Amino acid sequence: MGRTFAEKIFDKRSGGKVASGDVVEAAVDYVMVNDVTGPPAFEAFEMLGAEPLRNKIILIPDHYVPNKDVASAIQAKRMRDFAMKWKIKNYFEIGEGGVCHQLMMELGYVAPGRLIVGADSHTCTYGALGAFSTGIGSTEAATVFARGKLWFRVPKTDEFIFTGRLKKNVFGKDLILRIIGDIGVDGALYKSMEVKGSTISNLELSDRMTIANMAIEAGAKNLFIAPDKKTDSYLKGIVKGKYRAILPDENAQYDRRYEYDAANIPPLVAAPYLPSNVKPASEIDVKIDQAYLGSCTNGRVEDLRAAARIMKGRRVANGVRMIVVPASKKIFEQAMKEGLLKIFMDADAYVSGPTCGACLGGYMGVLAPGEVAVSSTNRNFVGRMGHKESKVYLANPAVVAASAVKGRIVDPSEVVK
Repeated sequence: MGRTFAEKIFDKRSGGKVASGDVVEAAVDYVMVNDVTGPPAFEAFEMLGAEPLRNKIILIPDHYVPNKDVASAIQAKRMRDFAMKWKIKNYFEIGEGGVCHQLMMELGYVAPGRLIVGADSHTCTYGALGAFSTGIGSTEAATVFARGKLWFRVPKTDEFIFTGRLKKNVFGKDLILRIIGDIGVDGALYKSMEVKGSTISNLELSDRMTIANMAIEAGAKNLFIAPDKKTDSYLKGIVKGKYRAILPDENAQYDRRYEYDAANIPPLVAAPYLPSNVKPASEIDVKIDQAYLGSCTNGRVEDLRAAARIMKGRRVANGVRMIVVPASKKIFEQAMKEGLLKIFMDADAYVSGPTCGACLGGYMGVLAPGEVAVSSTNRNFVGRMGHKESKVYLANPAVVAASAVKGRIVDPSEVVK
């Protein structure tokens, strides 16, 4: 009987043949925490009285960067102090880093066949590069600091196959929204999602990262996209150490299978208050107050390029504010080099350095009561980006840009043909 990616990686990491549903202890390559989840992990770790496995620990302040108040400054200082006390070299200070998930991939910690955990739910992003990655709690992170291992229940696996050519202004964001719209926010609960097919093979890695990023919005444990030449090219010169891909067997046994003709998928939008509340962008037509482009979901340079193509020579509509946040210093620099940031600023958009702030309703774009935002982020729950009476619509970068120009949520075809 053929085996899935999840079964095969836990075979390797636990030292024996496993089956879906088994509880195993598995060796972890890296554990990441940020400025919000780090301090509770540090406190739990200190109670263990252990020496940290320094080379496995990665510390990335990103949620409240730069610090917005005294409380967030204290959180950041606790991370800084922990890094100094234990001589953790993998610490990335403000000005050299970015949003944690983007940085993990850019700096070569992520690679095919690796098992990576992070105290942030969107750690599942790394499956775009062929890793098994999943979010954990801060206390669990502390145990990995000390032992380099963690228990897992081997997940069942669902298969998602996309064939066909994408329409103009349709991206990876639309594919994952299509899945979530179909199966719901608990449709892949504690499952591994394997996403494949000719459409996926033709996608750039940035779109694959977006798809993997939102697996948690379907309730999944992880999402896997098979690595290929594009993956190897991306990792060339940046990957830390060697890697070996782990691929599912051709005759792997899946719990469920879903098949899609990508040519039939239009630009989609998830309306409040669930990522599963999916409709075509052309059917929304809601007035907006804010357009937000960025985050670990869609803050890559490819996303900025897609939005800039629409914004070039145009302006943000009266009464609308647009906020653009590249996901890392490297992306910011590349966008500046290509003139993308000037296009946004000429359109009267506000451009920020990398931060998670607005995505979680922390700062740098918080919504007031009754305000509406179209956002390239990953969640639109009640109060996600501000007041509980505000509303967030999730969309791809082209929809965000076109909506900023029109002042209402639109299909990009209303702005560019």
